[in-house]
Amino acid sequence: MRKLGWLTVLAMAAVAAVGCSSHNPGTRFVLSFPASVHRGPITGRAFVFLTRGEHGEPRLQAGGYNGNIPFFGKDVSQLPPGQPVTLDGSALGTVVKSLRDLPAGDYYVQALMNVYTRFPRSDGHTIWAHMDHWGGQQFNTSPDNLYSAVQKVHLAPGEAQTVALSLDEVIPPHKPPQDTEWVKHVKIQSPMLTKFWGHPIFMGATVLLPAGYTQHPQQQYPVVYVQGHFSLRPPYGFTTTPSQPDARSRYMRAVFGIESGYEFYREWSSPEFPRMIVVTFQTPTPYYDDSYTVNSVNSGPYLDAIMQELIPYVETHFRIVRKPGARMLTGGSTGGWESMNLMLKQPDFFGGTWSLYPDPLDFHHFQMVDLYQDANAFWAPKLGPWLRTPRYTARQSDGQPIISVAQMSQAEAVEGSHGRSGQQFDAWFATGGPIGADGYPVAFWNLRTGAISRAAAEYARTHGFDLTAYLQAHWPTLGPKLVNKLHVYVGDMDTYYLNLGVYDMQNFLAATKNPHYAGTFVYGRPEKPHGWNGGMTNGELLRHIYAAVRR
Repeated sequence: MRKLGWLTVLAMAAVAAVGCSSHNPGTRFVLSFPASVHRGPITGRAFVFLTRGEHGEPRLQAGGYNGNIPFFGKDVSQLPPGQPVTLDGSALGTVVKSLRDLPAGDYYVQALMNVYTRFPRSDGHTIWAHMDHWGGQQFNTSPDNLYSAVQKVHLAPGEAQTVALSLDEVIPPHKPPQDTEWVKHVKIQSPMLTKFWGHPIFMGATVLLPAGYTQHPQQQYPVVYVQGHFSLRPPYGFTTTPSQPDARSRYMRAVFGIESGYEFYREWSSPEFPRMIVVTFQTPTPYYDDSYTVNSVNSGPYLDAIMQELIPYVETHFRIVRKPGARMLTGGSTGGWESMNLMLKQPDFFGGTWSLYPDPLDFHHFQMVDLYQDANAFWAPKLGPWLRTPRYTARQSDGQPIISVAQMSQAEAVEGSHGRSGQQFDAWFATGGPIGADGYPVAFWNLRTGAISRAAAEYARTHGFDLTAYLQAHWPTLGPKLVNKLHVYVGDMDTYYLNLGVYDMQNFLAATKNPHYAGTFVYGRPEKPHGWNGGMTNGELLRHIYAAVRR
């Protein structure tokens, strides 16, 4: 799960599509791009961002849920160079309902175009979505997207006003990281995924080598596959460059016990540290920064591609012990769910998982939503006919609400239609939900109303995306392969209520017999938020995992 920005929150107001009056058109932003930056027509989504202060480019202060600036979005289809697209009071917006609701005053404004690619998929559907350019589906920094210069303007939303913005800049390609003595990078084109999408699709891995790897060319090593969001950084922030503690590193140490990347390097390279290889994956999809390691009707056969293409490539090119007992899994948040999913779906291939603060393990607690019983994701159920209490998707460790399901849903509706926001809810829908007649994912709930699709939820359960339900359905045959291999850690005040789904899975596993699961569930108390991994340093976690290796 993508985190809210550190020490920042986004209080999103309700979004409404408000039509413009012909007598009072209000503020209108007119966007266009020249042929010099994009020769052909564009299908994509146009945005306008507004800020009050000079704190950098407005586009870089938005995205995800880690800023409190208003921005507005609108789809475009086959928009040619030079032809304008207008964002007015009807455009979906965040923070304020409409451009008309912006207070009068001075603003810094900037436009951006998220450019989509046409995918003629092998399932017969042709869709348009943003092709990731090895950046993790960050629409406001993604290479080849267009943006404008920042303009300072005075807005009086109650008056007719037009602001022209030229999308005449192109976000350049990201500079790939270089290999070092310790860290190697892999990027391969996937035949399976390329066939599915009708377009070249790539997967990658970042490999952290142990001390002495080059000096001992005959030595083979156990491996820990660390799951998580797209990142080209070395695992666990590994760096040989000393650094001084800053506010963030002090917070990570105080709350979670996690060391800095340089401290991790010092331990990793020490003579007594166990020798192993650590690998992270890069599997961005056209819907999200990560594949969730599943075969999905919407995203394609990523599980098969990982198991049959990516892992064999890594294990062929690096000296890894190719035995189940020497392949271990871990990861946090999205990676916590992925590591559990891989362990359950590939029990003969991996030797154990240490799944940290995982995304919902049981869809009776999809955060705080019961996808099987509730009618609406936005409102707490069963509180009587008069009381409507919003349901929240994030909280502080003392329980103070941060953002509601409705606010987050509406923010995603601004960032993209048809499941193309690149954000968390849309990612879950694309991962586990069915496909619609138009070729796009069917959402678990309507992002504008909160109405839950019972059919989509049942599809997810019957297709193995509710991992507790999957265990329940397959325990007689799956259980003997999982004894003492499932280990879960989560804070009891997880920021995204993910501890609730963990409780559900534990309740089932604790009651198992013939065999008993014999694993562990550990809860961080008191008031441990998202990111709690047992209070261990990353080095301590790896030592713990290494102790379970069976060669």
